[in-house]
Amino acid sequence: MKVSLKYYTIKYLIVILLLIIAVWAGLFYAYILDEVYDNVDDGLKDRKIQIIKAVYHDPKLLDSKDFGFNEFKIKPISESEYKEKNRLYNKMFYMEYDDKDQPYRVLETDFIDQFGKRQRLEIRTSTVEQDELVYDLTTALIVLYILLVISIVVVNGYLLNKAMRPFYAILDKLKKYQFGISSVQESQDYSITEFEELNVEINEMIERNELVFHQQKQFIENASHELQTPLAIVINKIDLAVQNENLDKNSLHLLTEVKGDLRRLTGLNKSLLMLSKIENSQFNQTSKLDFNEKISELIKNYEDFIEFKKIKVSTEEKGYFIADFNPDLADILLSNLLKNAVKYTYQEGAVDIVIEDNRIIFRNTGVSEPLDSSRIFTRFYKQGSDHSSTGLGLSIIKTIIKQYPGWEMIYKFEEGMHSFILTKNKT
Repeated sequence: MKVSLKYYTIKYLIVILLLIIAVWAGLFYAYILDEVYDNVDDGLKDRKIQIIKAVYHDPKLLDSKDFGFNEFKIKPISESEYKEKNRLYNKMFYMEYDDKDQPYRVLETDFIDQFGKRQRLEIRTSTVEQDELVYDLTTALIVLYILLVISIVVVNGYLLNKAMRPFYAILDKLKKYQFGISSVQESQDYSITEFEELNVEINEMIERNELVFHQQKQFIENASHELQTPLAIVINKIDLAVQNENLDKNSLHLLTEVKGDLRRLTGLNKSLLMLSKIENSQFNQTSKLDFNEKISELIKNYEDFIEFKKIKVSTEEKGYFIADFNPDLADILLSNLLKNAVKYTYQEGAVDIVIEDNRIIFRNTGVSEPLDSSRIFTRFYKQGSDHSSTGLGLSIIKTIIKQYPGWEMIYKFEEGMHSFILTKNKT
């Protein structure tokens, strides 16, 4: 899943902070625990010295077989059990006040008394208070850990959001930018050098693109206009030549074919110019259009062509297809769809138009096999062996649809009928 730069940075920052602070907290906890036990152990060692001194002054203390008020006991041991080093360990003992076992720190050491006998001294001290201290420190550490992470994330998020504000402004400018549409470039003063340089480079890039765009647009329009004039002149001359009664049949047939080719060239020139204008976003103005009404008007305009081919055109309105669309593009789109359906429908065939709230279907009879759906919307693709077609009608339709995000044009072959389905986003 893709995320914004800010959240991407915060995500990794949180992970790194969690690891670093967790390691630090673990080391701090181990250090505090070691210091607590070190202090307790120093106290036990000091008490050991004091008790051994007291035993030498008062031999009766050698009879302390159980832990009493002074929290120590002495028992005789054999020579094989004698050990010179102190032993420190933790152990649970029953505490009458709490009526449950509580943790104690125990020091176990061996010594030789004044009578030359080997004795084992065990001294214990309760670590309840120390454990509570460690627990309180741990709780405080966890709370500090959580508050520290939250504070860092909040502060970092605020700073990132503030620092990235110029970047989002530049990004928003790029999103709104369209070729051929002049916009006022407000001067921006960015406090961050990289964003200032990025903004300057983007403005220069836009200026270069606009210059190239206008040059290309001017060239295409000029070339198209210059081609139209000589083509029209040649066609008129051929018309005059055809009227010459001295022409034989072969010459007349040849001139007729040339005239047909020139007319196709004229149509091709107009179609390519139209594609160029659409792709260069020269039809940007939109308004609320009623596609139901436009389809009805188109059918009336094509009545002669429809009657000539003896085709039955039926319209089924299941809803109202209303959308924000450029009026000129809407006329071209629907006109090409209707012409395509009528043109490739056999004599006495049928064209069905179904209008829904978010979909329009142009369905027509025709060849008994499906068309190549992977190529049907590509430029210069022709259905069958039709030489009168420029192969740009459906390509123009697809190019128009691409100008409107969320819109789609698909082809289907169902129950012997060819269907072109126009769909738009639900509103």
